[in-house]
Amino acid sequence: MLDNFEGRHRNLIDIFETRAADMENALEPHAELNKTQRRLIGAYFLNEYSFEASALFNPSIVRHPDQTGAPQNGCRFILSLRAVGEGHISSLTFRSGTIAADGSVGVDPPARLAAIPKVHSYPFPPNSDAVEVTFGDDEELSERVIFPITDAQSNGIEDARFVEFDDDGRRTYYATYTAYSGRSIRSELLETTDFRSFRMTPLGGSATRNKGMALFPRKIDGRYAMIGRQDNENLYLIYSDDLYTWDGGHSILHPEYPWEFVQIGNCGSPVELDDCWLLLTHGVGPVRKYSIGAVLLDKKDPSKVLARTREPLVRPEPTEREGYVPNVVYTCGAMRHGDQIILPYAVSDTFSNFATITIAALIQAIAS
Repeated sequence: MLDNFEGRHRNLIDIFETRAADMENALEPHAELNKTQRRLIGAYFLNEYSFEASALFNPSIVRHPDQTGAPQNGCRFILSLRAVGEGHISSLTFRSGTIAADGSVGVDPPARLAAIPKVHSYPFPPNSDAVEVTFGDDEELSERVIFPITDAQSNGIEDARFVEFDDDGRRTYYATYTAYSGRSIRSELLETTDFRSFRMTPLGGSATRNKGMALFPRKIDGRYAMIGRQDNENLYLIYSDDLYTWDGGHSILHPEYPWEFVQIGNCGSPVELDDCWLLLTHGVGPVRKYSIGAVLLDKKDPSKVLARTREPLVRPEPTEREGYVPNVVYTCGAMRHGDQIILPYAVSDTFSNFATITIAALIQAIAS
């Protein structure tokens, strides 16, 4: 058995022993087992799972917390992706890469192995099933896979929208995502400072009952702010005093053009520009065709819409319309680099790509 599997996993014996330890209550009534027997039992109650076998899509992008080795006038980034394997179970996975001064993008090759984190309960807020997962320092970023842990996540951790949040100089990376149990959904919040240790907390309040919440990268008038969709059709601006409870909300965007008549949603956290907020949106049109558009919001009062695209910025191309879910382009978040917007996006819920555009050209396209 070791000859068959040892080259496919790091610390395989430790994995077998950990699985046997998880089953201690079941093994207790039996005669005392030696090390080899316990390891073999652990192996019998394990299976491999190819977490990216079906799709790798719906990316979001943030600046890497460690800019060591970044190109001159460029930066390093972290890309989060929704990975889907057997049974349509979604997990959260990562890639790293660089953006050059001219906006060209390079993605680092992924590691060959995947890592299993240590999981700890985290009693905050009170009476919630928050958890914390931690990876080893020697495990590369692309090895770190956050697979469903709690009952609420059992069928998927979907569409993480990462944002680098600035709280008076303290930088924290947050991601809102959808936990799917197979029967119901709920919005949850992921928090990290180093992409090695992650805290995952359910969100509460009436505004968290739908998908697609996205956090602004800083407080507005002393309060946390979020863009969300509460009614399966429109976009709302929502505020919170404590980051974990979101109630009410003010409707600010409605479907207006044919490519978004079915519904609109956000495509990640708003990006702060010099004079306004850039909000990327997705619109659903005929035959469930998803396209990406954009909206400009007032800098001081984001409930005020300054301009929006009449036509999509990105739409499914004829050669890219086949895949796991046809006729879809989708993103969970872009980032600003100098005078450019770097947009990772998924094609037909199968693979991911990048687009870049200057901010000046983007604003002209929105305003025209």
